[in-house]
Amino acid sequence: MRIIEQRTLRGPNYYAATPCLMAVAEAAGPDERIAGLGARLLALLPGMCPQAAARLSDCHSPLEALEPVVMELQRLAGAPGAFSRTVAAAAASGVAAGPQRVRVVCGYAIEKLAGAALRSACSLFAALARHDEVDIQAEIASLRDTAQRHAIGTSTGAVVNAAHKRGIPSMRLTESANLFQLGWGSRQKRLQATITGATSHIAVSIASDKQLTKTLLDQAGCPVPAGETVTTLANAQRVARRIGSVTVKPLDANQGKGVTATCTTPDEVERAFAFASEYGRHVIVEEYLRGRDYRVLVTGRKVAAASWRRPPHVTGDGEHSVRELVGIENRNPARGEGHTNILTKIPLDQLAIDILARQGHTLDDVLPEGVTVDLRGNANLSTGGTAEDVTDLLPDETRDICIRAARTIGLDVAGIDIVCQDIALPLREQRGGIIEVNAAPGIRMHEYPSRGTPRDAGAAIVESLFGDDDGRIPLIAVTGTNGKTTTTLMLDHAVRMAGLRTGVTTTEGVFIDGRRIARGDCTGYRSARTVLASPEVDVALLETARGGILKRGLAWDHCDVAVVLNVSSDHLGLDGIDSVEDLAKVKLVVARRATRAVVLNAEDDHCVAMAGQLADGVEVLYFALDADNPVLLRHIEDGGRAAYLEDNTMVLVNGARHEALLDTRTMPAAMKGAARYNIANGLATAATLAASGFGLDEIADGLRSFVSDWKHNPLRSNVFDVDGVTVIVDYAHNSAAYAALAETARALTPGRLVGVVAAPGDRRDADLVDIGATCGAGFDELVVYESENRGRAAGEVAALLVRGARLGNFETDHLQVQLDVHQAIRAGLARCAPGDVLVFGCGSSISELLEAIRPTSPATAQRIEAEAAV
Repeated sequence: MRIIEQRTLRGPNYYAATPCLMAVAEAAGPDERIAGLGARLLALLPGMCPQAAARLSDCHSPLEALEPVVMELQRLAGAPGAFSRTVAAAAASGVAAGPQRVRVVCGYAIEKLAGAALRSACSLFAALARHDEVDIQAEIASLRDTAQRHAIGTSTGAVVNAAHKRGIPSMRLTESANLFQLGWGSRQKRLQATITGATSHIAVSIASDKQLTKTLLDQAGCPVPAGETVTTLANAQRVARRIGSVTVKPLDANQGKGVTATCTTPDEVERAFAFASEYGRHVIVEEYLRGRDYRVLVTGRKVAAASWRRPPHVTGDGEHSVRELVGIENRNPARGEGHTNILTKIPLDQLAIDILARQGHTLDDVLPEGVTVDLRGNANLSTGGTAEDVTDLLPDETRDICIRAARTIGLDVAGIDIVCQDIALPLREQRGGIIEVNAAPGIRMHEYPSRGTPRDAGAAIVESLFGDDDGRIPLIAVTGTNGKTTTTLMLDHAVRMAGLRTGVTTTEGVFIDGRRIARGDCTGYRSARTVLASPEVDVALLETARGGILKRGLAWDHCDVAVVLNVSSDHLGLDGIDSVEDLAKVKLVVARRATRAVVLNAEDDHCVAMAGQLADGVEVLYFALDADNPVLLRHIEDGGRAAYLEDNTMVLVNGARHEALLDTRTMPAAMKGAARYNIANGLATAATLAASGFGLDEIADGLRSFVSDWKHNPLRSNVFDVDGVTVIVDYAHNSAAYAALAETARALTPGRLVGVVAAPGDRRDADLVDIGATCGAGFDELVVYESENRGRAAGEVAALLVRGARLGNFETDHLQVQLDVHQAIRAGLARCAPGDVLVFGCGSSISELLEAIRPTSPATAQRIEAEAAV
């Protein structure tokens, strides 16, 4: 078995609404079987769910076993996927491959783990085929390591999950760091662990300097222990003699590193000073506050939670040694390495030995039943401590002190460490105080206390960032077979005229508030993320193409308004999409993510069928060129909103009100009413803007002033005068687009219509023949050239287009093959007389036209370039 294609679909996609890994697997031979494969796999992986086990019980084919094994390996690694399925796949030629080729779809929680699990499954099958010994535990351990390395941190995950519950979208900004964006565009916030974009760098610096923190808190009237910062042992012992019992700790370490509490003798101070010096040159020697260790979480101007933190400890049972008791506790599933789990494993190091010695014990002592010993002088969860929720016990005075402490340091999210005898009593009455203020406080202890009420600390942080806002900017997604770019740019023009900053993706690039920041076909996942990550964007307008949906999925979970312009034959036979019905399902992915409205073409059966498959409560708005379209009429009768064309007037319907927007002949993109496909795009734009809350005047002004020329909308029906011949340059590359172009061009001239046509070579033979037939029916003269053969031999695409043209008895004298694009354009112009129209289809650049005419009409080429530069 071999994997011939693999894709990570990171957002809603053709197969599911959640991320998944899609792989096409092919059998190595005509009948690839491994004797007893299923039974051997079940012996290695005995914990499979009953359904998967039943599938494998009599399985001999790796293709059949791949999906359940990948899912089980992810589960064993600690990050199970939510769903999976296997479907038959087609070969690249479009011929069904049956059981010898399958498309496996596996949901995942961690992207890197899914890919690793797929590779492990393939390696496992190969080893079983060779009858090699398999160390499945080593394989699982490796996968667990991958999962842990790429997992979201516990605190970060709590905040992100809380945001999702509020409907706030998130984006992980890199694959490995815990740096997240919550919200989109101009309403976004950033988060790393519990550091937010609002966290002051100066505040973090202050919190890292424990002595400066104490000084500022003391000035602000917050109770703090007495003490000094020292750099020598002599000074440390001097301060300790003056104060008495002291705590010794590094000036700028965290997570309890280098901390020793309750030092009372010079020897203890010496050992503590040496330990603290391992983490920094400057060491704090401060008054040891007697009592319990508490952590108070402040978010914004509120106390979100409070916990009593207990040092790591074990309780004797009269049978096991301290070392054995720690081993038993560390096997607790809630404990993991570092911050990978709710609790952290208790370390058995020299510090633990010293702490035990102070209590009169060693690691090998067997404690009497009920006797408890500590293994750390501090209670940080990162060193194995536990926590008990005490939020409801805090007096108002203590809450106010904690909030004032956080604001004094300048932190929007802060962990206030307090030591006192009883947190339920005012601090000053019991000589309690604040010993530290922490930036980026961990929130595991509050979310998952060992005892007491769990507190949604993540939600408290989200509330402090967003208030009642959901962090979303309006997002409009435009899909369909033809017209996506023009419609998206029409929307962009109207929205910017209304004074809003836009982020736009099209086949021409990414645009932020009208400025192009990236070139190329930018209609997929990555480009959409670029827009949503831009803090300058108030409205996102995203052209969303078939390829992007199939290659990476959507970059967003929901859109406000989805637009489906049309569905017709294009790109069939690629990516498992073999029919127009399949293609409609791809476009439906976009429509089903809309939460407010979906704009559909009433004259397209595939679009109309989508209306019954949308999310509950989503409004449907139809548009149609035919005012008598029955779907449109029924919709209007039922009170639905719509846009239609009556005579030359664009009309918006809102309930009983039919309001004229504009005469379409005043739309530059409509070519005086001849370009009906751009009128259709305008109707879709009008309906979309109406659904988004724009007024009639804003809609009409936007459509009336939008210009679809070389500068603003290249390769979308750009019109040029070449020595008296009207030349229309368009990206048309499928039958529907060529038919629409021919209809428009025919309306522009009483003379002849010449087509210079091509099509991409990755289309199926039948599709290329159909394109040729459409061109043969639509044009008087044809010159066929080749643009992107995409693996086909030279002349092969042209031959198929010619075959299609001749199906309609297209006369040979009016048909010419000229494979080079420049020569083809010159040949087409040679067939034209002044007043004729030449359509140059499937163009990749305006420069192709310019370079074709420059040798014979240099002045014309220069004029066109000058016009574009204005």
